[in-house]
Amino acid sequence: MAKSKAYVSSVGLTKVGDHWEKSILDLAVEASRGALKGSPKVKPQQIIVGNMFSSVGSGQEHLGAMIASALGLAGVPAYKVEAACSSGGTAFNVAYNLVRAGAIDSALVVGVEKMRDLEPEAVSQALAMAESADYTQFVGASFAALNGLLARYYMEELDVSRDDLSAFPVLDHANGVTAEHAQFRKAISPEVVSRSSMVADPLRLFDCAPVGDGAAAALIVGEKGAAGSKRRLMEILGGKVSTSQFSIYERRDMLDFRATHEAFNGAMQQAGVTAKKLDAVEVHNAFSVVGALSVEAMGFSKRGMGGRDAREGKFSMGSELPVDTFGGLKARGHPVGATGMYQVAEAYLQLTDQAGKNQVDGAEYVATQNIGGVDTTSAVHVFGRAA
Repeated sequence: MAKSKAYVSSVGLTKVGDHWEKSILDLAVEASRGALKGSPKVKPQQIIVGNMFSSVGSGQEHLGAMIASALGLAGVPAYKVEAACSSGGTAFNVAYNLVRAGAIDSALVVGVEKMRDLEPEAVSQALAMAESADYTQFVGASFAALNGLLARYYMEELDVSRDDLSAFPVLDHANGVTAEHAQFRKAISPEVVSRSSMVADPLRLFDCAPVGDGAAAALIVGEKGAAGSKRRLMEILGGKVSTSQFSIYERRDMLDFRATHEAFNGAMQQAGVTAKKLDAVEVHNAFSVVGALSVEAMGFSKRGMGGRDAREGKFSMGSELPVDTFGGLKARGHPVGATGMYQVAEAYLQLTDQAGKNQVDGAEYVATQNIGGVDTTSAVHVFGRAA
């Protein structure tokens, strides 16, 4: 059965940060209205929400219907998709496949998370829900602790230095300086990372993505909606979600991000383009070690070389393959259920020449990678500039 084409016709997003005065609904509606305003003639046939822990953070579920009602779209089917920190990217993938299959011609996808209303210990407990309650959570291992163990193993097994590990936070903060929606817009040095307070040895505070509130939305349309649009479009060329063995300690090789590897290869094959054609990649670097292992899993760096390549400028703005062009999870911020949708919005800005000072000149193809757990779920999408 032939597949239809699918496009992003408009996006909306909020600045990531401390939104004490706004509820989770306020944030979702603000981003959604931004996307809907960009394509005023399109009424979404479905609303799909990416969110990880609204029940814990805001005491609220049933987000889909709640957002539909607040947007004046009561009657439109609406529901939530949850896949830990990859909830946004996975929700987008659901909508993309529905439009591509011809089941619907338009969908509003919004990723949203309200994290700052929780105390730090409660945030840590909420994030730990991405791991097994019977085993990992039961013994008190936090998400940071698991990534700390992974980072220590990575450094010792593959002779990775402290400066190599610091490279992705430094890269992200350099790009975040000029990103208006970024949570932290200040450049840092490797020394700042290595001297910051210890979180989970060897991971320090600046190795870890911050806690923040935010929402990002995108309107997906099929060929019918695209034909009548006067807006700049971004074509969705491919997308795949893949999973690994659930807990990292169960895997044959903990340093092999298998879910990302399979999702990336599947999305690229669907897109019909080679990795060499990519002009930018938005990477899910929730921790510095995750950034390094992610570029290795996608084949941009050899095993153990991800951080070193970043330190030597391989992924900097102006290079052949800029990574995290708006600051990534470390500087733009990581409101977990919304992160995948921020990546989509950033790809759209790049491919419609609306990225301002963060524009990659001549960008034609961009990929995004959104992870849930420790590469337990990975959602990868490939986008192209619409003809």
